[in-house]
Amino acid sequence: QVQLVESGGGLVQAGGSLRLSCAVSGNIASIDTIGWYRQAPGKQRELVARITNIGWTNYADSVKGRFTISRDNTKNTVYLQMTSLKPEDTAVYYCNADIRIVQGGVRTIEYWGQGTQVTVSS
Repeated sequence: QVQLVESGGGLVQAGGSLRLSCAVSGNIASIDTIGWYRQAPGKQRELVARITNIGWTNYADSVKGRFTISRDNTKNTVYLQMTSLKPEDTAVYYCNADIRIVQGGVRTIEYWGQGTQVTVSS
């Protein structure tokens, strides 16, 4: 069974930094695009950043220059380094991945993690 397990969330003051991690476990063939979304109370879930299997990245305009996404393919893990955090970054952050599994052939399935809370105080 494939699982995405996030860690690294917490409470931080404005201007501070956090690093989120998302580890993919299970019987997988490979990970295509993997990234982070967030959802603040009363708002829709939005893309924060994502990275493809060849390292192409894209970011939400609101986090460009402050957040950096990276991945370690040897550990099936993606990271989100967040700096210069603002109160408006407060949200539950979710890991999302398109994962190839072998199940009567190769299939690509989208998975979500359970989420990790990030709270930025002013």
